[in-house]
Amino acid sequence: MTALGHTATVRRRRPPNAPPPPRFLTPVVSLALAAALGCGPREPATPADLIVVNGAVYPGNGAPVAQAIAIAGDHILRVGSTEEIQGLKTAGTKVIDAQRGTVMAGFDDSHVHFLSGGQSLDRVNLFEAGDLASVQAKVRAFAAAHPDRPWVLGRGWLYGSFPGGLPTRAQLDEVVPDRPAVMVCYDGHTSWVNSRALALAGISKATPNPRNGVIVRDPKTGEATGVLKEDAQDLVQKVVPALSREDKLAALRRAVSEAQRLGVTSVQDAGVEVDEFELFVELERRHELGVRVYAALSAPPGFTEDQARAYDQVLRQHPDTPRLKTGAVKLYADGVIEAHTAALLEPYANRATTGIPNYEVDDLNRIVKMMDGRGWQIFVHAIGDAGIRMTLDAYERATAASPAPARGRRHRIEHIEAVSAADIPRFAKLGVIASMQPFHANPIPNVLDVWAINLGPERASRAWAWKSILDAGGRLTLGTDWPVVELDPRPGIHTALTRRTLDGKPEGGFGPEQRLPLQTVIDAWTAGPAYASFEEERKGTLASGMLADVVVLSKDVFKEPADKVKDFEVVTTILDGKVVYGRGR
Repeated sequence: MTALGHTATVRRRRPPNAPPPPRFLTPVVSLALAAALGCGPREPATPADLIVVNGAVYPGNGAPVAQAIAIAGDHILRVGSTEEIQGLKTAGTKVIDAQRGTVMAGFDDSHVHFLSGGQSLDRVNLFEAGDLASVQAKVRAFAAAHPDRPWVLGRGWLYGSFPGGLPTRAQLDEVVPDRPAVMVCYDGHTSWVNSRALALAGISKATPNPRNGVIVRDPKTGEATGVLKEDAQDLVQKVVPALSREDKLAALRRAVSEAQRLGVTSVQDAGVEVDEFELFVELERRHELGVRVYAALSAPPGFTEDQARAYDQVLRQHPDTPRLKTGAVKLYADGVIEAHTAALLEPYANRATTGIPNYEVDDLNRIVKMMDGRGWQIFVHAIGDAGIRMTLDAYERATAASPAPARGRRHRIEHIEAVSAADIPRFAKLGVIASMQPFHANPIPNVLDVWAINLGPERASRAWAWKSILDAGGRLTLGTDWPVVELDPRPGIHTALTRRTLDGKPEGGFGPEQRLPLQTVIDAWTAGPAYASFEEERKGTLASGMLADVVVLSKDVFKEPADKVKDFEVVTTILDGKVVYGRGR
């Protein structure tokens, strides 16, 4: 399938051995510039089905701002002045007045867990609960509002909300004494469960820690405290009633609606099982997949050649469509810093451990080499400096072992919270994409009083070093990690611009040298993800022939001070040239 389908503009793919374009530059920039200046190649005599006028149209990748765009079918027809675009209007053309708001490519969230996100919309949301009393109040209210549910499920609590950094089962028993309850931490790496849930899971003093997991125990009694880290969470999850297929499809529909409301037209799902991928296939077959999805299939420790062949078969059975594709695998190199499970080169500042790597080095190297040799793109969750280094090392070995596939290598590391200074230049050297989620760096107490304290000041000085990676020549793509945080891009944009909380703290910012300019942030949430999913020739920027995935914002964000940019609203979301969300519709 060509990138531009039936459109009049034809674009040649970059030869496999050609040097890569600059960090955000894609082959569409010259078209965007020409279209924005009104001096591009002669447009076909095609009337517009939809036009957006009177806006601040940012084509992307540094192209000059225009005023309007015209859409024909599912592609952009032209970018130019309002006067020029009005000339393409017919009696049947739909007109959207942007009222001087920003018009840009739809947000492409490069790291989500879409099914979990949809499920979280129907569970206790604890993300904004800043202390124990607030957390308990939210759980209590949800349980009271849903007395018919046999389990009380939720997620989003922060380590910093609890004295000592971790909750206890007694605190959950206080508000849900009559049925099992499981609250997953915001990062997904720790679960907080009550006594009934522990009993149903059969967890006692005698239960051993599973591989890559920890049952937190009372140091005096040896009893489980109600906190399960990493793979120990599975001990409870296996007894939580499974959702039906229709329940899961309903959760995905909720997720689609949420994405459209927030101007998100594409998502990259960082780790799905094959049966979950089949749910996306089902939604697309029902014409209900109202967002573009690039899904990375999960590759756990011990992943075998037989499993790899099965994934190859999934790829053959489900070739790319305009709305859905795979071709990537996701691995977890380590855990998280807050729970002391991220892999570090030196011990934590406040605990004699270097974390829990999920793979033996030889196993990680084997899997990366195997999947790289088969032409798969690889995502690796790596948060601590040791996890990041072992992943970069694995990519370097795989690159040396076999030639690049025809489409090139675009392997990625996800999160990159605490990178060694020595490894920052290796992203550019190896062509590894830094996939980062800015709102994780929001300097609330969870970050300043738990994350930073666990690392110590020297390592914390390189917290979420996205600008350092860019300055060293690396590539950046941004997202949210929903439901770890909300799918809404605005908080993450604010963090990337200011390195401060939503209410402006601390005054000087947390690691202020890592602030990014707005144009870079927008590009890294649109063009950057398109490159990271091998789709820069068809989406991520606004130019003639590109897919008509567009978002209209309530204000010209480029005229706002950095701390006010987050105050925009999504007015209209357009996917494939059709309005899928309109504020007040």
